[in-house]
Amino acid sequence: MKTCGKLAALAFLALIASIGSAQSIGLAPAQVVADFKPGVPFEQELSVANSGSEAVELHVQITDLWYNDKNEKVFGAPGTSPRSAANWIQFVPDKFVVAAGRSQKMKAIITPPSDARGGYYAVLFVESKPVATNKQTQDGKRVFTNMRIGCLVLLTAKNTEAYNVGVDDLKLVPPSASQGLKLTFSLDNESNTHVFPQARLALLSSDRKLIGKAESEMKRFLPGQKDAMNVEWNGELSAGDYTAVLSLVYGGTHVETRQIAFTVPSRTASK
Repeated sequence: MKTCGKLAALAFLALIASIGSAQSIGLAPAQVVADFKPGVPFEQELSVANSGSEAVELHVQITDLWYNDKNEKVFGAPGTSPRSAANWIQFVPDKFVVAAGRSQKMKAIITPPSDARGGYYAVLFVESKPVATNKQTQDGKRVFTNMRIGCLVLLTAKNTEAYNVGVDDLKLVPPSASQGLKLTFSLDNESNTHVFPQARLALLSSDRKLIGKAESEMKRFLPGQKDAMNVEWNGELSAGDYTAVLSLVYGGTHVETRQIAFTVPSRTASK
């Protein structure tokens, strides 16, 4: 089992308002990426820290994790999304109080079915009890506020992964006096599990000598998800013919490569 600390935390304010005694909580890890053996329960430990000035009463909610046609995250009811893991997960404890300046550990007990294959997904939310603020609505009603933070859960059944990605719509814009080189493409994750592809770009001269390299940030793709990626290089190129070699690394050792020939004409050359 492993966690990805580098990926950004998922955090939401249910209602933004100033509070006399501010609440402030944090959940770690922000994302869980784990392999499991089908049919074998396992545990994942999480911790909630309260850096506010008063104790906070919290409860846990579990939802599905998927995406819509705009590639936006969708948090559906457990079991309503493809490849849902939400119904597999139970929290101990699921309600608790964290004193000011203290932290609380909890366990997510995950019980996958024996026929699980590929990747499965959920979100673990920790939400505070609504607290009255010193604000009022226009009609004089009291304003309440609470906090909601979450941890993405990405699970894969061991030794059942079937990796495959499609790379299409490659478009390369050569460098000019006002901008660097940019390569964009679409990636279609046809795998049965999630991938974190990284694009690596090598630039070759007409005599096949390496003259530049660049790489993109990793990007998460759930099964069936299609989205754009890009990689940029900010060096200078003289007028001439070149080849860009794209290497897309994903799923550990899997690599897709593409070559794009391009020309930097004299009128747009940097030198």
